[in-house]
Amino acid sequence: MADPAPLGPQDDAAWQARVDLAAILRIAVHLDLHEGVDNHFSVLAPGRIDRFLINPHRRHWSEVRASDIVEVDHQGQPVDDKSPPEATAFHIHSRIHLQCPHAKCVLHTHMRYATALSMLDGVRLEPAVQGALKFYGQIAYDDMFGGLALAADEGDRMAAALGDRRILIQANHGVVVVGPTVAHAFNDLYYLERVCRAQITAMSSGATLKRIPQDVAQHTFEQMQGDRDDQALHHFAAMKRILDRSAQDYAS
Repeated sequence: MADPAPLGPQDDAAWQARVDLAAILRIAVHLDLHEGVDNHFSVLAPGRIDRFLINPHRRHWSEVRASDIVEVDHQGQPVDDKSPPEATAFHIHSRIHLQCPHAKCVLHTHMRYATALSMLDGVRLEPAVQGALKFYGQIAYDDMFGGLALAADEGDRMAAALGDRRILIQANHGVVVVGPTVAHAFNDLYYLERVCRAQITAMSSGATLKRIPQDVAQHTFEQMQGDRDDQALHHFAAMKRILDRSAQDYAS
């Protein structure tokens, strides 16, 4: 019997995308950024704009392996024998992937502090701590909660609200974070939760937030962009090393 043909570059990229997506699902559990068996992360299938990879329906993220990841087309149909994703996952992720070219990776969570911020009427993430300046001018707000995203028009509304920005804070719901790679999106997700925690903690004191002037905020944001790639890649690599020591099956 002949040996199986070796994987080509595209096959390697497709498998690595699955490994990376499984990794950030596991990391999100490690960092308590998950919620039961809900929420969803996705990434475009390498070399495709009409298919994306997403975590399986109702599977706890601590159990998801690369081989469990589902690849679906933009009609919501799996391209293999796996079950389709949860309906709201499809309608949110498919529309954002289609309409926001910079959103190669789309992360949706109900993580604690960012979601708490979404529950406060008219409250925005303020330029009141250095870390928040990473997102200066990069956050969009959807101030209307429209119920579960069970139709394409709800995903279209979210995509329109996001526009060309990296983060969408969804009123009474949670957040969507997007990026050009899994590493970039995860890095933003992590630091967004940290700065939301800092703001919620400061607001709980009842004192007035000390905001950073706009010109300083913009300048600092621009300074941070020069280090964005390096930080994201090193952060993600470090988190995968933690997984390699404690939960190696994520890559299986």
